[in-house]
Amino acid sequence: MKLLSIVTAAAALFSSVFAAPSADPSVELEARAGTPSSAGTHSGYYYSWWTDNQGTAYYTNENGGTYNLQWSGNNGNLVGGKGWNPGNANRVINYNGTYQPNGNSYLAVYGWTRNALIEYYVVESYGSYNPASAAQSKGSVTCNGARYDILSTWRNNQPSIDGTATFQQFWSVRNPKRNPGGAISGTVDVACHFNAWRSAGMNLGSNHNYQIVATEGYFSSGQAKITVS
Repeated sequence: MKLLSIVTAAAALFSSVFAAPSADPSVELEARAGTPSSAGTHSGYYYSWWTDNQGTAYYTNENGGTYNLQWSGNNGNLVGGKGWNPGNANRVINYNGTYQPNGNSYLAVYGWTRNALIEYYVVESYGSYNPASAAQSKGSVTCNGARYDILSTWRNNQPSIDGTATFQQFWSVRNPKRNPGGAISGTVDVACHFNAWRSAGMNLGSNHNYQIVATEGYFSSGQAKITVS
């Protein structure tokens, strides 16, 4: 989670938000409007919703595997979606809906493992920022008829499912991305990606935590309505 704080300028802005609260309480209240962070089960699916409360974001669970997310303010970091807990290494995930980002955002299969602690993304589409531009290339793989760039990076003393920690991120980034801005759908065979990562020396942990189709935003705005199955 917290995908693009690797961008130095954005991280500096993020720090300034905490360091300089508004003198006008009404401005701060407006910036923090939205749905509080939560996680659990809904309509047969696991969901995870996290926000740093710096922007305005509304996350809603709908029937079955559907969720709806709207965010604005071009401020803060957020990530949410539906899927499964625990995840597994053999799931074939389908998704469809609409994805309309303005700025930094991802639509991705997103999850965590423990033993080792790994955060991973299979990025299907993104907004203005391509994560392949800021991580270490490990090659490429073809999965479900599309080419993906394989990458890894380290996160030092950052939030994780186990609190503040240092951990690796593993990435597959679809190249070219699925076009954002409207209707979107696809299939992700996670085994194809996990096997390619293993061949590149990128080993996931032995214990899977959650595995969801997530929409993430960072200092941006947009909306998404996605159904997972």
